[in-house]
Amino acid sequence: MANKKVFVSGCYDMLHSGHIAFFKEAAQYGDLYVGIGSDSTILDLKKHMTICSERERLYMVKSIRYVTDACINRGSGIMDFIDSMERFSPDIFIVNEDGDTEDKRELCRKKGIEYIVLRREPESGLKARSSTMIRTQVRSQLPFRLDLAGTWIDQPYVSMYHPGWAITVSLEPTEEFPARCGMSTSTRNAMRKIWPYHLPDYNPEMMAKLAFCFENEPGKREMVSGAQDAIGICMPGLNRHWYNNNFWPEKIESCHDEKILSWLEDHLCMLLMWPRPDGTDVVKDSDITPENVRALADAADGCWDAIMRMDLNDFARYFRASFEAQVRMFPHMVNPEIENFISHYKDRALAWKLPGAGGGGYLVVLCDKPIEGSTRIKIRRREFQQ
Repeated sequence: MANKKVFVSGCYDMLHSGHIAFFKEAAQYGDLYVGIGSDSTILDLKKHMTICSERERLYMVKSIRYVTDACINRGSGIMDFIDSMERFSPDIFIVNEDGDTEDKRELCRKKGIEYIVLRREPESGLKARSSTMIRTQVRSQLPFRLDLAGTWIDQPYVSMYHPGWAITVSLEPTEEFPARCGMSTSTRNAMRKIWPYHLPDYNPEMMAKLAFCFENEPGKREMVSGAQDAIGICMPGLNRHWYNNNFWPEKIESCHDEKILSWLEDHLCMLLMWPRPDGTDVVKDSDITPENVRALADAADGCWDAIMRMDLNDFARYFRASFEAQVRMFPHMVNPEIENFISHYKDRALAWKLPGAGGGGYLVVLCDKPIEGSTRIKIRRREFQQ
């Protein structure tokens, strides 16, 4: 007598021991067939992209010894598996406690399929696992943004006085930078609603534009996040972007030269201060004039040229000039406590700046060699050819 056919269905993203235990128990009732939620269905239901694509998940599930066969469900919503169920014509439909619904019970009654609900039981000696539990423990691998020069020029109320470049580098998440520290954590957190764990294998500039539009709703007029944040996170390597009285740059230039990126890593380090205090208003008493903005743009030009030549002394000169131009426009970027912090490192640093809006966070230091106790940067390299 042939074995009964058993059918189960689920996402099976972040495949873990709980899934395997479920497959093992379900397979005791007969030959096990599995329907797998498609990428589009999971995005629609759970509002986030999958960790593993549907092709990867199909490959993994079919490789499990308890599984006879599997396929990608072609329906949508909670009941996306109906076509797969008809394809395999099972005798038994098995769900776990979390997946038990009246709609599934009614479907099985109509089709004459036995319906079984299993409790979540981990394999002996193993901890209970669920995708939700793992998801809360996994650290996001989205990059961070470090702005090197031309900061603030991505705001039209600055570049309206003089166009210029902003220079950013995309950093590997070698550590979890705290909020309000100048590393674009607010933009990164907004992006995590689209890509919770890592950036997809997609055109980086297009991803940056999508992230910028997602964070800044249409019609938004106040507190528009600068485009340099999304660009700095999404576009690998070293980038400069040209702003001319608009929120999005007119052009972007990138550097992926390994010698230059390694040179930057050897001479830039970061010193943790304290989060920007609540209520800090760095734009108060701003002095945005054509002269000051021109100085900011000229300093960014000098920084890029010096970096391309790997001229440390020239880079230091223009790096200082860029930060000084920022502070002239926005004097509340610094305060006596920050000035006192900087004074401790002047004998070991060639130049320094506060990333982001200032007021606290990190001090980025340019030096002959990294300062003891500082955070080393790791620039994200290009992952694929466009």
